[in-house]
Amino acid sequence: MIEYTEGIYTFYVYILTNKNRTVLYTGVTNNLKLRLYQHKSKLNPNSFTAKYNSHFLIYFEKFSWIQ
Repeated sequence: MIEYTEGIYTFYVYILTNKNRTVLYTGVTNNLKLRLYQHKSKLNPNSFTAKYNSHFLIYFEKFSWIQ
């Protein structure tokens, strides 16, 4: 088993919503700023967040372990 020191890795769990707050989207990433840019610019027009215009960040939490 590989042991990692606290703080080497950073992961974020985040929740996005649309303007009317009728849709929630939950995601996990290691680069929150880049991931929010990707959602907002709709790089994948067929994605859930693009379809429902979910790009307003309402919550995030930082973790050092992805599990």
